[in-house]
Amino acid sequence: MERASQVIGQSGAFLDALERASRAAALDRPVLVIGERGTGKELVAERLHRLSQRWDHPLVVMNCAALPETLIEAELFGHEAGAFTGATKARVGRFEEADGGTLFLDELGTLSMAAQERLLRAVEYGEVTRIGSSRPMRVDVRIVAATNEHLPDKVDRHEFRADLLDRLSFEVVTLPPLRSRAGDIHVLADHFGRRMAAELGRERWPGFGPVAVDQLLKHRWPGNVRELRNVVERAVYRWEQGGPIDSIEIDPFASPYRPQNQGQGQGQGAPTPRVETTGNAPTDQAGQDDEVAACEVGPSDFKSRVALFERELLTRSLAENRFNQRQTADALGLSYDQLRHALRRHDLIGTVA
Repeated sequence: MERASQVIGQSGAFLDALERASRAAALDRPVLVIGERGTGKELVAERLHRLSQRWDHPLVVMNCAALPETLIEAELFGHEAGAFTGATKARVGRFEEADGGTLFLDELGTLSMAAQERLLRAVEYGEVTRIGSSRPMRVDVRIVAATNEHLPDKVDRHEFRADLLDRLSFEVVTLPPLRSRAGDIHVLADHFGRRMAAELGRERWPGFGPVAVDQLLKHRWPGNVRELRNVVERAVYRWEQGGPIDSIEIDPFASPYRPQNQGQGQGQGAPTPRVETTGNAPTDQAGQDDEVAACEVGPSDFKSRVALFERELLTRSLAENRFNQRQTADALGLSYDQLRHALRRHDLIGTVA
């Protein structure tokens, strides 16, 4: 079965990082993988293991941030029965589980200083001692660690041991963020889209239209590849038309009905429309301003501007008709089916009853 995520990319920065990891794989030395969340640090750790001479031995993964500080050492080194409250029987630690193979320590920067000291001893001497025991055990483990923090800064703040950092950074592989891999965005999006279409049993993959591609390329992707995958898979499962996907919802929390300006005045709902007067006749300028804004800001190409104006028109008309779809369709001169099609196209179907 194909992995949910694969090491995919063709940008120079990404290929350079993979090449560095591949060269380091054959050496039985620690490797530190650095990168933002969602850049694929665990995939690179797996690559380091699979390309090494330890490939047929265990790859044990431990997220150091997922466990409370009081349990980190017991997880790493194991414990004997009765070593602490609740330890009813002996348990092997991750070092023993990974004996002969690779131990991947994710979120390394979250380790306590006490755990760092014991980890340093294990790395230097190849020995671990279970909590509650005085008998050290020999282990043959290669360490691959990952972090999204700048560990030298933590050393300067006395939050990370300099000697441990020296031991673990024989080779440092830095993964570029997705915003620095613009050439890979379309490749990755197409890969995730095809896989999602197959998972849904779709007969063919429609691909992305120019507006959707423009959306993908302009976004900064703070969540990197993980965020891109979620956005693409959501777009594919929502798309019900036969042609290319021409609109993508990048921010699932964005909504014209989300409370705005909290803490300012009344703090709920949309801002009050501006009302201007000419003589004694008040005129609501909000609608005209919205139409002008739709033309003057946002995407610069024709299709994107038309799509933005159409979405604004649908949103406003729905609100004016109390979200009654048949009344909205009549007000816009559309059939009910035409309105439903437009709502789906702009991901507004979930905002109406």
